[in-house]
Amino acid sequence: MPPINSEPPKTILILAANPRGTTPLRLDEEVREIKAGLQRSRHRDRFVVEYESAARWSDVHQFMLDYEPQIVHFCGHGMGKGGLVLEDDKGEAKLISTEALADLFRIFADKVEFVLLNACYSEVQAEAIAHHIGSVIGMNQAIGDKAAIKFVMSFYKALGAGRPIEFAFDLGKNAMQMEGIPEDQTPVLIPRAGAAAGVTPTVTPTQVDAPEAGRKFIPVEQPATPSGTERARIFISYKRGVEPD
Repeated sequence: MPPINSEPPKTILILAANPRGTTPLRLDEEVREIKAGLQRSRHRDRFVVEYESAARWSDVHQFMLDYEPQIVHFCGHGMGKGGLVLEDDKGEAKLISTEALADLFRIFADKVEFVLLNACYSEVQAEAIAHHIGSVIGMNQAIGDKAAIKFVMSFYKALGAGRPIEFAFDLGKNAMQMEGIPEDQTPVLIPRAGAAAGVTPTVTPTQVDAPEAGRKFIPVEQPATPSGTERARIFISYKRGVEPD
């Protein structure tokens, strides 16, 4: 007798990139927590996690073709309007433009249902991708490692419990609130362009200090200096980095 739930499991493709010369991030920990949360969930059999660390831009097409994911999760550095940071063939930083990312998901829109960009200032990419994909989560400013990990832990726990994306999004934000992390307004959920209103709006919170390293692309050997009168939050014991235009 076939199982009651004969629907094939959804594939979550996690692409992680922390090229040489960029601020170190706790990406392996993030992936470990995602897998652990799903494994403990009631509907663990509904998801398969595929993890590609040190993701190179030249391999992304192959990953998408091989895994045919329904969910794509990127964790790493973001550069705002400049794009997201992957690796080149030498392990150095390779900036992928917003336009290229949006077109990638246009091509794979027949398979991909949801995208999560766990990187600083990735809201602009999320908005572009949302022209082709049902729902996308991005970050409206810098986000610290602790906040990024706490958010996705509860987000995927909720998905594993069979809850919809909107519920999982709210639970992930609440997890940061419960932990006392003042970044719960940093993630933004963007519906497909043209969808009905009612999804959590983009909010730019008041800048606060927190002892975390942010997911903004900053070469480690490059001294961070402010430009103008505002500095971006990069969540370590001092502020560093410049918010992209």
